Amino acid sequence: MISIAQLSSEPWGTLHGGDRVRLYTLRNAHGMKVAISDLGATLVSWHAPDRTGRLGDILLGHDTPAEYVAATTYMGGLVGRWANRIAGARFSLDGIEYALDRNEGPNLLHGGTVGFHRVLWDVSEDDGALLMRLESPEGDAGFPGHVTVQVRYSLDDDGTLTIEYEAIADAPTPLNLTSHPYFNLTGCAGTDIRGHVLSIDAERFFEVDATMIPCKLADVAGNAFDFRQSAPIGGRLDWPHAQLARAGGFDHCYVLREAAQAGIDGHMPAVREVACAYDPGSGRELTVSTDQRGLQFYTGNALNGNAGRGGVRYQRHAGLCLEAGGFPNEVNMAGQDEVILRPGSTYRQVTAYRVDVHKGI
Repeated sequence: MISIAQLSSEPWGTLHGGDRVRLYTLRNAHGMKVAISDLGATLVSWHAPDRTGRLGDILLGHDTPAEYVAATTYMGGLVGRWANRIAGARFSLDGIEYALDRNEGPNLLHGGTVGFHRVLWDVSEDDGALLMRLESPEGDAGFPGHVTVQVRYSLDDDGTLTIEYEAIADAPTPLNLTSHPYFNLTGCAGTDIRGHVLSIDAERFFEVDATMIPCKLADVAGNAFDFRQSAPIGGRLDWPHAQLARAGGFDHCYVLREAAQAGIDGHMPAVREVACAYDPGSGRELTVSTDQRGLQFYTGNALNGNAGRGGVRYQRHAGLCLEAGGFPNEVNMAGQDEVILRPGSTYRQVTAYRVDVHKGI
């Protein structure tokens, strides 16, 4: 039987204006520990053993809450109301056009200037797990409806961090949530993820235009985006491909195999393994499982000396993100209904990150 981690908390700092921020730590029986803040429901750190048993932090992050508020990298944050981009920061729903917060050129990115990652969440304990709750009012970043969001973090002894999302709304509104951790499985600050080996269970991905909005579906076969079989990330970053040049690396949404309807009531798609990253040096392996249809693979292309923990400066490709959710700009696509939360329905998502260790070389 898998046992539930122990939960502890401590003060972490004070925001401008006097709001106090806390840090909550989940620990399992094998010494693994995950720290989560009530600021942005943020994954702050994840200490996991390598093949020698030595603990290392496999997440990029900052030292203080104030740095998280000031940063534009979304490190570890719970992103909403809309993960990824919405073209032109606008959409139409039920015959009404809505204008949103433009915080990346002409587009909305990750919920706008003051998204879920920059606000304080209410916290409670749930049988050894961490339960966080947020009220997003009508008009938040321009979105319609009042939305109540709940997210549950639990850490098991097998090294699985499970994130369970639920949300309800009092009016029809788009909703697409994700967690935005930057992983570096070496556990060494200042290194990059080029040596990581990656697989993604997807046959297609979305190509993007000059503003990073999906413009067409493309096959992964025969090009740098094919991770159906494990491949080193660094080698693929060096492949000549117009999409890699446009994004400065990978920043693309993969259409996961066996993709099914997102978790807005009705049929709940199965949680299945969709991606795996491995660091040969440390032996750490990260497996991603989800019930979502899309997976955004991002290689930290915009990192450029960003302040990290302990005075470290994060450079390009210092971390990788594997963000489960709907498709970027899906609210403006033909399948809009997949991402509309309506009164009487419940948004649900389950995504899990599991860290294992390979003892052999």
